[in-house]
This record gives sequence, structure tokens and C-alpha cells, in this order.
Amino acid sequence: MIQHRPFEKLYNAKHGWLNARHHFSFADYYDPQNMGWGSIRVWNDDEIDAKSGFPPHPHADMEIITYVREGAITHEDNLGNRGRTEAGDVQVMSAGTGIRHAEYNVEDVLTKIFQIWVIPDKRGHAPRWGAKPFPKGDRAGTFVALASGFDDDTEALKIHTPARLLGATLLSGQSETYAPEKGRHVYVVLAAGRVKLNGLELKARDGAAIIDEDVLTFEALEDAEILVLDAA
Repeated sequence: MIQHRPFEKLYNAKHGWLNARHHFSFADYYDPQNMGWGSIRVWNDDEIDAKSGFPPHPHADMEIITYVREGAITHEDNLGNRGRTEAGDVQVMSAGTGIRHAEYNVEDVLTKIFQIWVIPDKRGHAPRWGAKPFPKGDRAGTFVALASGFDDDTEALKIHTPARLLGATLLSGQSETYAPEKGRHVYVVLAAGRVKLNGLELKARDGAAIIDEDVLTFEALEDAEILVLDAA
């Protein structure tokens, strides 16, 4: 089963400095029929104006993954962490027992990110933050684990949940497959480009909620950047 979530139909929250689309119920957007997908609770598509951002605020008991599409995001938290994550790279924050952080676009250009929240395997983990540059060439034509709760994904950033975020870039005409285990909740979003997913056409920033598909076949109709979140 594949449920198409076209970008233009996603809830649009405009806050002046922030233009956001919510794939799932979030903040002022409340939809009891769209509270998440399996353990995936949030997927926000955020555009953050230059020299602006999210002031310090708290989180607890959530695994938060940020994928930067364009520009860069700068993180600061009460644990003393500070880091800048650029386009194509990933940061993760395990909120655990509690963390207070800020996210700013200190650049001179618009920054575009996906922020993804996944419910952890249990409450009360120690809070932590991490970021990592991933070689862009490694994702050419194949899926690479960017963040993962599985020990086999040794190069991925670690999260406290049985899920993995994968990324791939396909050139126009290329194809790639992914085979999730039975019963897993998979969510696909295109960061850029256009593909056919098992015959369904997806455009940039569209989402697709998937369950009980034996194989996912991606065919690039133009150069494309694909994210796949495979969760419980």
C-alpha cells in the first residue's frame, strides 16, 4: 500500500521568517487522522529566512533528525554542543531526559531543511547531539544509511529507535530498489527531482506513506535526491 502525500496538499504554516509544510499533525495543525506513521511522529519541510531561526526551546523523549536541503543550519544546546550542518548532511538529537536547544540560519541565504521526529525505543535516554558530513558521491545510484538505530549501519549517525534514514541520488534514467521488512512503516520524501515509485509519480517534496510493499522500485524521471525513512 502506498499513500501519496502531494507537497501542495500538505498543511502550510507561515510564520514570517519560517514557511513550513507539515506532513503530519504538528503545532497549530491538528488532524487526529494524521498523527504520524508508525513510530514516525513528525516530518516538517521548513524554509528559514536568512539571519533567523528557532530560539531556545526544550524537547524530551524524541529522536530528532535534521536533513539540510539547501543552505546550512547552526545548532546550539545547553549541553555545550554547537555545530553547523550544510546541505546534504545530517544532524541528530536524542532529546532523552531533556535538552534545550536553538536552531538558527546564520547564513545570508534561505535555508531549507527537513526535520523528522521518531519515537524512541524507550523513555529516559541520556540526551545527546551529533552531526556528520556524508560524502555525496557515496549516494550516487544507491541508498546509504544516514541515521540509524541498527548496529549494522556502522557509518550512520546513531539514534535510539529501530529505524533508519537512507538517502540516494539518482541521475535521470537510473533506477534503484529497496526491500523493507514486512510490517515496517516506510515514509519517502523527495528532496529534489522527480521519480516513479512502483509506478506512482512523485515530485520534489512529495511524501509517500508505505506499508506491506515487498520491493520499492525508484525510477528517476529526472535527476533526483531521495530520502527513505524505514521505521517500526
